[in-house]
Amino acid sequence: MDAAFTAEQDEIRRTLRDLLAQRSGPGEVRAAVLTAEGHDPALWRRLAQELGLPGLALPEEYGGAGCTATELALACEETGRALLPSPLLATAVLAAPLITALGTPAQRAELLPRIADGALTATLAVPGGSMAAALGLTADNRTGGWAGGGRAGGVQARQDAGDGRWRLYGEADRVLDGHSAGLLLVAAHTGGYPRSRTLLFLAPAEAEGLTRTRLTSLDETRPLARVELRDTPAELLGEDEVASDVCGALAATGHTAAAVLAAEAVGAAAGALARTVAYVKEREQFGRAIGSFQAVKHRLADLYVRVEAARSAAYYAAWDQAAGPLALAQALEAARIVAGEAVQLHGGIGFTWEHEAHLYVKRAAADELLFGPVHRLRDHAAGQAGLFGDVTPDGPVHGVAVR
Repeated sequence: MDAAFTAEQDEIRRTLRDLLAQRSGPGEVRAAVLTAEGHDPALWRRLAQELGLPGLALPEEYGGAGCTATELALACEETGRALLPSPLLATAVLAAPLITALGTPAQRAELLPRIADGALTATLAVPGGSMAAALGLTADNRTGGWAGGGRAGGVQARQDAGDGRWRLYGEADRVLDGHSAGLLLVAAHTGGYPRSRTLLFLAPAEAEGLTRTRLTSLDETRPLARVELRDTPAELLGEDEVASDVCGALAATGHTAAAVLAAEAVGAAAGALARTVAYVKEREQFGRAIGSFQAVKHRLADLYVRVEAARSAAYYAAWDQAAGPLALAQALEAARIVAGEAVQLHGGIGFTWEHEAHLYVKRAAADELLFGPVHRLRDHAAGQAGLFGDVTPDGPVHGVAVR
């Protein structure tokens, strides 16, 4: 493994950092979240058309750049540093890989080029707000519990006997960018209770019977919505509902998403730390900068080590997506701790709404609610690795005595 970044990868990072420094400061972020879209549409068009962010990891045949998850992770590290509100995560990290993996040739040819050039945004809608379980990050998604069950709960799909078209009914909560996305990938039950299975369906924003309501969220830079479907026409993602391995595709997407999210969380933690270091160099107490006190230096040094360790884990996960969930756990933990310390080290001003420190705290908390929590990410990864073994009532765990 060559850990050095290429010149192209360094250029992606530098160009995006320079642009966001000019267009996505704290004031611009606060203004963007108040728009109807929840982000700055002009900046999004520039990111999509000039820098090609939505198409970074898409194949060239569909208008993408043909890059890997590493380039997408580097880009998201910079968007995380600026706390940029944008549809990049929902569109390029969650929806596009599922369309690529499961879509028919016609669906890929129709949707992916529009996603690559930024003309179409998309998101994944799962019932119950159980995104982490659906992506296989905190539980085995093949059990189906995350999607509801039986005749009620989740989203149900039925196929008309006459024309064979699919229709959806039900509700999905906490859908990322669900109020503004042009296309929804909806996880829905079909087949009735005895043979119920979960499939993905394509529902355009203008579909009949589709109602989307933006929710008040902890982190305004992560807009969430409630999606209600009332006999809504939809198109099955893929050709054959029997052959489609939806759970496998969701789990594969989850590992890649975890790696990208880890990089984004590292960016947020690094941004909070950089602002804190700049502040303690300027803020004076007892006639000297508070950053010159040894106790403050020690706290900052500990935070720096956390950020760099999480960054190393995130970069490795971008290369090997199987390590994504553990890298995400480490990055989310680092972001939470760094954001909390940033508020403390800013003193009284750090607790005010006018200061941006609370934005980092909210991002760290909201990400853990959506894609964690940390202890469940680690627990599921350890279980998949077989670290716990099978505990028997009266004895050993794979040869290790239980006391």
